[in-house]
Amino acid sequence: MQPIHELLSRIRWDEVFGKGDFEIAYVERGQTALERVGLENVEFEKGNSFSFTALCGDKLYHDIPFHRVREVYKNNELIWKRPDPQE
Repeated sequence: MQPIHELLSRIRWDEVFGKGDFEIAYVERGQTALERVGLENVEFEKGNSFSFTALCGDKLYHDIPFHRVREVYKNNELIWKRPDPQE
């Protein structure tokens, strides 16, 4: 499985692969349901290899650690899923 930071870099920098609508699904601290945020609402701070900032549904910015990302969608199709450690 490709590490999430590599996939996100490819989406951002590969002009061909990066065309489309991307969403990142993550688990918010203390929650079990996945939250989805469009890549257009995500900011990557230069030099930060731990997390990204997302403008979420509550209209607030949240720092999301990469380890909380569970799925990535391109044009509503699942293209990446973190393996479930209990499977």
